[in-house]
Amino acid sequence: MKLGHVAETVTLAAAVGFSGSVVQAGSVEAATPALPSMVAYVRGGDIFASMGEKEQRLTTGGNQARPRWSPNGKQLAYLKDGQLWTMNADGSGQRRLTTRAAAGPSWSPDGKWIAFASLSCTGAPGVFRISTAQERAAPEVVFPQDCRGEPLPSEAAAKVSGKVSGNSLNDRLRADDAVAWSPDGKQVAFRGGECESTYDACLSIGDVKTGSEKTVAAYGGGGLQNSGFAVVPSWRADGAKLSWTAYEEGETDADSKPVHLVEYDTMNGAKRTVGSELDRELAYVDGFRAVVTSQNANDSWVTLVNLTNGSRTPFRVGSQPSVQPVG
Repeated sequence: MKLGHVAETVTLAAAVGFSGSVVQAGSVEAATPALPSMVAYVRGGDIFASMGEKEQRLTTGGNQARPRWSPNGKQLAYLKDGQLWTMNADGSGQRRLTTRAAAGPSWSPDGKWIAFASLSCTGAPGVFRISTAQERAAPEVVFPQDCRGEPLPSEAAAKVSGKVSGNSLNDRLRADDAVAWSPDGKQVAFRGGECESTYDACLSIGDVKTGSEKTVAAYGGGGLQNSGFAVVPSWRADGAKLSWTAYEEGETDADSKPVHLVEYDTMNGAKRTVGSELDRELAYVDGFRAVVTSQNANDSWVTLVNLTNGSRTPFRVGSQPSVQPVG
């Protein structure tokens, strides 16, 4: 299915999942599920949190994005005006960590660092980390390996490079540089990397210690006759699965897919599509459930999806969900 056909599928995709399960938009509020922990999400440019019937607003003023829970569930990292901030789980204690443009934060499993994307010494996006404890800490380069020890690009250059061109869903997602630190702390998944010297777009898993990179999704170039993107990676708590949001245009309509979710087996490299068309930004709840951003009644909804049988339950109006770790 080509990009021009996506708008025609929104209503159908909102109502029918790949499994054929139907969601009745008129019964959304009554169907709100109870979850084992809080889900943070974005609506109208502010961050909210809920685990069922009640909802808490954590920020005001707009222009907030990509909330991510800390490993102990007591804090959130998030973006405010394109820079990295943290706050307590109740919205108090808001603190800015960076003055340079940042994208898609992710905590290290020990809570000592937050990884984020910003302009690297190569002129392309790179992965940095910053201490969560030290006041006015300086970011450190994680990827690409060749930029370790090199001067950081100017903050002005980083801000310019982080601007999104276009307002469509595909435009916004294509340029999303959200990163994801693996549960064992050894790897970070991120958009781009060394693979961009071969492909038009790609997703990498990098080894934090050695700096080596592995390509797990690629589009265009390198003999591939397609185009697309793979963004917003998310690890399952046991590290056995990695998901991301993807889009692909192939040589024919049969080879093309609108925005969708891919789940990757980190042991054998197998991939499968999960959820429904236009689902994106998956965050795992447990071994078989996840919350995703979906389309429902012409709006973005955080939706609970059973990854085994495909059943779906709308949760809250919003997007960019993050699940608070349990225990």
